[in-house]
Amino acid sequence: MLGAMTVNVYSQFFSAECEYNGVRRRAALVSLCSDSEQGHITYSASVTFFPHVDDEDFAVSYDAFQSQVLYEGKGRRSKKREAVFQEGLHPVIDGLSGQIGAKVFWDKPLRPESRG
Repeated sequence: MLGAMTVNVYSQFFSAECEYNGVRRRAALVSLCSDSEQGHITYSASVTFFPHVDDEDFAVSYDAFQSQVLYEGKGRRSKKREAVFQEGLHPVIDGLSGQIGAKVFWDKPLRPESRG
């Protein structure tokens, strides 16, 4: 029997602003992931804020992390569904970020996007 399969459908680093646990965060990793197992699929959006002390620092700390399940049900990965989730990702991430007083600067990507 195969185990669960997690795929980073989309991820990208952005400039950001956040103060969490007394540490200033200057970057965020935004992700859209799918988890599938035995005919069941879950899609989730997440954002984690990290210090990014210089242009080479991409050491992600997961204490300033927020996530939200976007879809859960029977089925498998769907490119159409993934396109819809990615299209609506910015407002979801903005809402999650706002819960901890953080902000992602969408117009300031730090690296090209990655798709899985």
